[in-house]
Amino acid sequence: MDPRYNTLAENLVGYSISLKKGERVLIDAFDVPDAMVVALVRAIRAKKGIPHVQLHHARVTRELIREVTEEQVDFQAKHELARMKGMDAYIALRGAHNIFENADVPSKRMQLYMKTMRPVQNHRVGKTKWVVLRWPTPAMAQQSLTSTESFEDFYFRVCCMDYSRLVPGEKALKRLIDKTETVEIKGPGTDLKFSIKGLEAIMAIGTRNIPDGEVFTAPVKDSVEGVITYNVPTVYQGVSFDNVRFEFEKGKIVKSSCTGDNRKLKAILDSDPGSRYIGEFAIGFNPHIKEPMRDTLFDEKIAGSIHFTPGQAYEGVADNGNRSQVHWDIVSIQRKDYGGGEIWFDGKLIRKDGIFIPKSLHKLNPEYLLES
Repeated sequence: MDPRYNTLAENLVGYSISLKKGERVLIDAFDVPDAMVVALVRAIRAKKGIPHVQLHHARVTRELIREVTEEQVDFQAKHELARMKGMDAYIALRGAHNIFENADVPSKRMQLYMKTMRPVQNHRVGKTKWVVLRWPTPAMAQQSLTSTESFEDFYFRVCCMDYSRLVPGEKALKRLIDKTETVEIKGPGTDLKFSIKGLEAIMAIGTRNIPDGEVFTAPVKDSVEGVITYNVPTVYQGVSFDNVRFEFEKGKIVKSSCTGDNRKLKAILDSDPGSRYIGEFAIGFNPHIKEPMRDTLFDEKIAGSIHFTPGQAYEGVADNGNRSQVHWDIVSIQRKDYGGGEIWFDGKLIRKDGIFIPKSLHKLNPEYLLES
């Protein structure tokens, strides 16, 4: 077994979910090598936990969803929710041999599946200790334009980093966000203004997503005004979108466009009333992740990035009340090499071209986070 599997498994079990004796853990593995699942089972047992395993294969899942019926997905959701209610913790490893596997799944079937399964996700997010991560595959290496070996080295370097190093800077950013009322985002094709008054900031320090490195909150639902253009390609529901652009009035996306399938973009935004409102605003700063690779869990943590997410807010935390089957983390990089950009809190410049300006936030800049 690759020794890095054991290191990652021990970090996920010991740090990310802080497993305690007797706790039940569901390992949800999507096209992941058996050896990594075995490493997780052993790490859980070493902590005196109780492992449970579910294995998925993307081609099989696609076939099930393509012609899924309401009766079938209701039955599945009922039983998966009952199982999730019996778990104390959840670890998901999501591999993908083809990120476009669901590209030909009919939109109505996908919407039915996602809407019906939403209570399972809501319980997992709100009631268990959980962590979610991708798994390195040749397909991901192709997305990042690197060799398979180089990508695997990058993956384990990022996923096994000391995430506790993020804590001081994230605490400072959380304190600042918690007392901020108005946010402005500026950059090429972007001029946004919205309120975050009364909405708590949440730190992301390797206890929910791996890789990690963001602080997020949500805008007051009807406060968003202006326009945003995202410069990072995004894949959602098996379809790729580039140069997504949204215009907002009273919090609602009233105009949308992209380079790609504009009909599919509109169909996603019309999934339900909440899909045209924003459920999350986040600032990303993982110093190891610099370039986009059409993978949300990596791209949303890119150093010098933001994501502004149509759809579901996190219930109970940073919750602006928006409800939707959609939660689409779309990313824009504000570093100088991507055209630059600014974040302003209550009229004060907080980050420019990806670099935090206030001294209290310097520990989120790459020069500190990359110190050996």
